[in-house]
Amino acid sequence: MPLIIAIVGRPNVGKSTLFNRLAGRKLAIVHDTPGVTRDRKEVDAQLAHIPLRIVDTAGYEEAAAGTLPARMTGQTLMAIADADVCLFMIDGREGVTVGDELIAAALRKSGKKVVLIANKCESRRGLDNLGEAFALGFGEAVAMSAEHGTGLVDLVEALKPFVPTEEEIDEDGADEDDFDDGPSHTLKLAIVGRPNVGKSSLFNRLLGEDRSLTGPEAGITRDAVAAAWKVEGRKVLLHDTAGLRRRARIEQKSLEHMSVGSSLTAIKFADCVIVVIDATAPFEKQELTIADLIVREGRAVVFAVNKWDLIEDRAGAVKRLREQLDQSLPQIVGAPLVGVSALTGEGLARLLPAVLSADAAWNTRVPTARLNRFLIEALERHPPPAVRGRRVRIRYMTQVKARPPSFALFGTQLEALPDSYLRYLQNLLRETFALKGVPIRFAFRTTKNPYADKK
Repeated sequence: MPLIIAIVGRPNVGKSTLFNRLAGRKLAIVHDTPGVTRDRKEVDAQLAHIPLRIVDTAGYEEAAAGTLPARMTGQTLMAIADADVCLFMIDGREGVTVGDELIAAALRKSGKKVVLIANKCESRRGLDNLGEAFALGFGEAVAMSAEHGTGLVDLVEALKPFVPTEEEIDEDGADEDDFDDGPSHTLKLAIVGRPNVGKSSLFNRLLGEDRSLTGPEAGITRDAVAAAWKVEGRKVLLHDTAGLRRRARIEQKSLEHMSVGSSLTAIKFADCVIVVIDATAPFEKQELTIADLIVREGRAVVFAVNKWDLIEDRAGAVKRLREQLDQSLPQIVGAPLVGVSALTGEGLARLLPAVLSADAAWNTRVPTARLNRFLIEALERHPPPAVRGRRVRIRYMTQVKARPPSFALFGTQLEALPDSYLRYLQNLLRETFALKGVPIRFAFRTTKNPYADKK
């Protein structure tokens, strides 16, 4: 059972840098702008044979109730409540500040075990301020530089007293719901869309807790947030992502550019992607661009039309949206489209089966014998067109891989097949083998003409 540690501190003291250092990879966005981290971000890691679950948190600040900083602090307090040990980080170069004293008071009130860390101690300036840290009441601070990786040995020594013994682990028992993102049977599910369409609200509704910050402000989510979830006995790693805007509107190397990069990474490593659409302004150009990107990445797609509770003529709206979707994205004709309301929970009972169905289609493997019976019928129904007076011959086909379903066509002059005919085969494959919601790919294997080299 991992030791749960929450990294807490003022904004811009290096919490996310330490999170990435302990995780062994760059999972959290790091930027010079204060307050980059807004949501809790978790990862399982190993530090010198100590199993850890590390939680990165937003900066702790006193703010007026209902404001974004106050909601961020609320997320931090929830992380402290769930932690076994809190890593309280201060900026060693600045010494102890009033903000640090406020956090220290909150930690003492929580009753949690605390390890004090003085970060940015790569210079003499940081080391000279270590004496001030005793005033916080947590003993001697561990001098570290999260950016350069110094002080990790001292951190290990500071954590050792809190590692549960084997007897304590046996008494507590393992948590059957805990799992990491490694096993292949875990469904990796990402929620994407334009800014302010309700992605984080849907994320929270699915999890049944306020795991991501929500509010009227656009662009609250900056970094992809992952949470373990179990639905109908299936393990799911659910990702909330930052809103995606047109690339031309995003300044290179800006914070938003890094946020978009985090969202694209979540799509790249997902199995299935839920594209959230605003029911009051559906299928704008950016949403179609996002869906096309997901298809090109080869991921299964489900469309969740959020704010469904605001639509009056729902029966007619479903038909109109379905026609618009199939016309705009012919490469995934028939993709699941579900009306939902993250505010009320309406439609979630239909969304989850749609996701599992799309994932099953994404993993489908069709036996070669069935494929070739399908091919014979498809060719009889609609033969390939002639090219420059010569027939295109498709002799047989086989599935070369799943995730997404990919098929090899064997024959002659296959490169001359028009897109319309390939679309005909794709749509027929979807109908015959229940492959809706996933891209279908073809590879051509041209049969060599045995008479071509003879004179």
